[in-house]
Amino acid sequence: MKGRETGSMQQNELEGYVDWRNRPALIDRHGGMVAAFFVLVVEVLENLAYLANASNLVVYLTKFMHYSPSNSANIVTNFMGTTFLLALLGGFLADAYITTYRIYLMSAAIEFMGLLVLTIQAHIPSLKPPSCVSAGAHSPCQGLGGPKAVMLFAGLYLVAFGVGGIKGSLPPHGAEQFDETTPEGRKQRSAFFNYYIFCLACGALMAVTFVVWIEDNIGWQWGFGISAATILISIPVFLLGSSTYLVKTPTGSPITTMFKVLAASIFNTCKSRKPSKAVVRMATSPSHSEPEDVEAKGKEPSQTLTVHLGFLNRAAIENPSYPMLQCTVSQVESVKTVIKILPIFMSTIILNSCLAQLSTFSVQQAATMNTKLGSLTVPPASLPIFPVLFIMILVPVYNHLVIPFARKINKTELGITHLQRIGTGLVLSIVAMAVAALVEVKRKKLAAESGKIDSAGPLPITFLWIALQYLFLGSADLFTLAGMMEFFFTETPRSMRSLAMALSWASLAMGYYLSSALISIVNNITHMFSRTPWMSGSNLNHYHLEGFYWLLCVLSGINFLHYLFWATRYSYRST
Repeated sequence: MKGRETGSMQQNELEGYVDWRNRPALIDRHGGMVAAFFVLVVEVLENLAYLANASNLVVYLTKFMHYSPSNSANIVTNFMGTTFLLALLGGFLADAYITTYRIYLMSAAIEFMGLLVLTIQAHIPSLKPPSCVSAGAHSPCQGLGGPKAVMLFAGLYLVAFGVGGIKGSLPPHGAEQFDETTPEGRKQRSAFFNYYIFCLACGALMAVTFVVWIEDNIGWQWGFGISAATILISIPVFLLGSSTYLVKTPTGSPITTMFKVLAASIFNTCKSRKPSKAVVRMATSPSHSEPEDVEAKGKEPSQTLTVHLGFLNRAAIENPSYPMLQCTVSQVESVKTVIKILPIFMSTIILNSCLAQLSTFSVQQAATMNTKLGSLTVPPASLPIFPVLFIMILVPVYNHLVIPFARKINKTELGITHLQRIGTGLVLSIVAMAVAALVEVKRKKLAAESGKIDSAGPLPITFLWIALQYLFLGSADLFTLAGMMEFFFTETPRSMRSLAMALSWASLAMGYYLSSALISIVNNITHMFSRTPWMSGSNLNHYHLEGFYWLLCVLSGINFLHYLFWATRYSYRST
């Protein structure tokens, strides 16, 4: 009887997964929607803590740290870019050495320390530059420097390390909770990605309303303090779900495997061998198009080598000259999959350069406009409330109405493919930048007509005009981010899913860095032909933002054509 129970337990175990205590995970006890629910709640808290400061940071740097608008914009874009780029490190460590469960706990602790440093600096006047009472051309505000600047950037980049680790571990941890060997499990996983975006929006809603109002009206020390308390609370909330979690066991460095396959294919191509000796292993069971069910159980799928990227097939020859370069068919096909998704990844970077403007110039534009709604004064950093509310309405509609309808019409499990979602987001970004340029033309025209070009006072135009670009770009982010995350998760092998999903955040990072680079390039080029660069100085009315926005619009259009070239040629790895 005891032996029968032991055999039953072993059949119930999930290969490649453990529970939080590193014991074998059981099919009927771990994973599912309950486990994913804890992840979604934690994401609300985590995004609240991060976005409360990131959305309004440009105001803090300009008003209290006395950086110029362009310098503030570059600091914010570099900070946010580094944050999302560090998601790659979190994803890599989760796949290779440390579980997603532990990565989250360590990262949350690091983010808390960074927010604590920022809270202390915001609270103690001696750690900030002196207040700027009346600054003019002959008496400029004293800037931040020395140990005070070190403290500011130490706090910011501790936050960046923490948020990067969380972004690289929390989404894949949630997505791993579902049984992908069944259609129901795959549908639940797809719904998880949609509601992950919904929870990002919930956290953002509280951040850009409640916390931003506190920062602007009560004090930044309270804003940073609330963020620190929120991320601290997220840790016990995450731990509450421990007994329900499926935890994927690390399988070693996926990057090592990639370099090994590339090195083997190059070496075997260059080395002259007789054709009769170059025997390639060819599997006879399941084809390349259906690896998911086998892979989900933690076993290496038996695959055949495909013709696509055929030069890599040479890495899979039997009896190579150097045994350390011996590669399996599965390893070769995995590397091919990664190479295939890279053009899609590259196509999303321009979109994220457009999104970077929402945290920088868009906030500064709104600050020059009439921000009153009746008797209520709305902080400029609360503008994201418009796309956030739209996303919170759109996600349930999309998940419960649009997707079921599309499944019936298209007779497919997905209904709308990942690449179609990404493409929709790219089109919306083109529209958004055209709208942004037209609104900026209108804003500057009113500034000139009202004689306030040189004034810092509010212009006679409502800030709701800026809300239009927030609405379009927020919608673009919904379609693209959810599509990218699910696309990268489902299309890559199980051994590198966390790293692959982190590409979604890396795209954001590169978009922010590209935005900073474009600002510098535009300023350098325009300075060659005029006395002042397009985006320089402390008065936004002297900037040529409309030209910069038209540039982003044109680049987005070219990028969409580039995306179409690759997307129409892509063949899905999974069903």
